[in-house]
Amino acid sequence: MKLPDLTELALRNLRESFLRNSLTTIGISVGVASLVAMLSLGIGLQQLASRRLIKSGLFDTVVVTSRREPRNFEHDEREGSAPGESRLLDEPTRVEIEHLPNVLEANPDIRFVTELRYDDKPHLTTVAAVPASAKSSDAFDSVQGNFFSSDAAPEAILQKSFAQELLGRTRQPGVEETNVAELAAPLVGKELTMRYAQRDSPNLAPATARGNQAAGGSEAGASYSVVSREQKLKIVGVVDLDPESMRGPTRGRVFIPLEFAESLHVMQPTDLREISSASGDQLLYSSVSVRVRNPAQIRATEDTVKKMGFNTFSILDATRSLQQFFAVLDLFLGIFGSLALAVASIGIVNTLVMAILERRREIGIMKAIGAGDIDVKKLFFAEAGAMGILGGILGVALGWAIGHVINLGTNIYLKRQSLPPEHFWSVPWWLVGSAIAFAFVVSLLAGLYPAGRAARLDPVQALRYE
Repeated sequence: MKLPDLTELALRNLRESFLRNSLTTIGISVGVASLVAMLSLGIGLQQLASRRLIKSGLFDTVVVTSRREPRNFEHDEREGSAPGESRLLDEPTRVEIEHLPNVLEANPDIRFVTELRYDDKPHLTTVAAVPASAKSSDAFDSVQGNFFSSDAAPEAILQKSFAQELLGRTRQPGVEETNVAELAAPLVGKELTMRYAQRDSPNLAPATARGNQAAGGSEAGASYSVVSREQKLKIVGVVDLDPESMRGPTRGRVFIPLEFAESLHVMQPTDLREISSASGDQLLYSSVSVRVRNPAQIRATEDTVKKMGFNTFSILDATRSLQQFFAVLDLFLGIFGSLALAVASIGIVNTLVMAILERRREIGIMKAIGAGDIDVKKLFFAEAGAMGILGGILGVALGWAIGHVINLGTNIYLKRQSLPPEHFWSVPWWLVGSAIAFAFVVSLLAGLYPAGRAARLDPVQALRYE
């Protein structure tokens, strides 16, 4: 039997039992819709997590720490590296790392606990320095006010909880939390007085020329003094950040520009640990954040820095379990979505078996005029495949519509909760094609038994049945 004749005959048979075949096709479409909807949710959530991590600057960042850090002693011993013999994470080393291939910038981690005075009241808190590139990260997307006017400006951005502390607004149980905009209004433009301990060394290079320092250290026994200083800071913004978050900028409650922080020469814990080192006149850092051009270059950059004698950490090391979680989530969502399609396949079997009983005479005539078993099987496979493809197309459209309705409803809820909208539903083209192909294959499998049963009919018995 030729393909055009087979197609015409299959479509005619489907039209004759329109209601029953339509209900079967709708059952397939509902199964495909549930499959597409569930997998789209898993894919959308994974893409949302990836977007957030990429925008936060974590996916393209490697944190470099010295093996002299106390928390790295045990790790170094296992690798056969003595902490006392490892390299210092000083300014010349930072410059060396910054000039590695595929590295955009290498920023030192400058954080210190100090006293800030506002309205003549002291407040002890942690101050963190952030680079100018942090402006493009999601950490400062919701800043109320402005970002720093320059990387050397004596300005400060407050974290929400510290802004509440300055205004004397403590969080009360059962009371709605104060909006960030309400906190920024009375604070932006005001001044803070920061008291800190400055490392004063005659050989210490200024921060504005930190990239031009020589790689060599000073003579052994270089010394410095500690001087108490005060610095006025202008409040330019307030951000709603969690101080306990893993992201770099959120490890403090007050943020100042990186270049300005370096120019202060604030006493760091590393200065105390390395007070007797040969590099006593060099800036020492507890860690350095290295940004690469592309997340795909993270692994190569980590390997290079490790060969230099330092420890590294990147979010890729911590996201292996996250990737495994999403893989398992997609698997379970796909399984549960396929259950509805499996139920729909039973409807296909029922429809085609009923068609055999109704069309025994037709099958007998086809065999009497020369149609073989394979031709009868092809006819039933064509009918099952047609219902599968049509049901798959309708199911994908229905799943896409369900996803957008749920996404719209969720964003309306988020808006009422004063939260930014999110897009967590994604139907990629490969999912569309896979869903239709899967529905087609399931329909063919469901047609195996009816097609085989129809092919085994004896034409004499089939004609006698009528």
